[in-house]
Amino acid sequence: MPVVLTRRASGSRSLDGRVVKRRAERMLAAIGASAAELSLVLTDDAHIEVLNRTHRRKAKPTDVLAFPMDAAGAGPSRKIQLLGDVVISLDTAARQARARRRPLLAEVTHLLAHGILHLAGFDHKTDAQERRMNEATRLLVACATARGRTPSNLVEPLSK
Repeated sequence: MPVVLTRRASGSRSLDGRVVKRRAERMLAAIGASAAELSLVLTDDAHIEVLNRTHRRKAKPTDVLAFPMDAAGAGPSRKIQLLGDVVISLDTAARQARARRRPLLAEVTHLLAHGILHLAGFDHKTDAQERRMNEATRLLVACATARGRTPSNLVEPLSK
């Protein structure tokens, strides 16, 4: 099971975790990481604010955080790569979905793609990187929501 989904958002809007998990698995396949394990946490603004303050020194909630594993990324059995953790605030995602006039699931899918791309080595510090990441996000969302087989190695990470 490559995607481990945890929900820590008791007061937040509900989502079908099976659909979110399936979309994450399709995204992993699209970047050639089908065998990698991804930890996905759906949480609320209070929890993500603590993480944002602790790890980024920003005392405010954010929509998504990504915590990559070390370069080796080997799990305890050494048979599976641990890609890292993606944490999404359902509270912030719901506000953004309303502002963008799209369903919550579509917003969470977008944030999930963004987080997975950070784990795969993408960043958006420069305009060129941001354009590349936005295009890769669009492709991952398309793969996650398309019917049929997901192509692998669709998105190549940035060289480090």
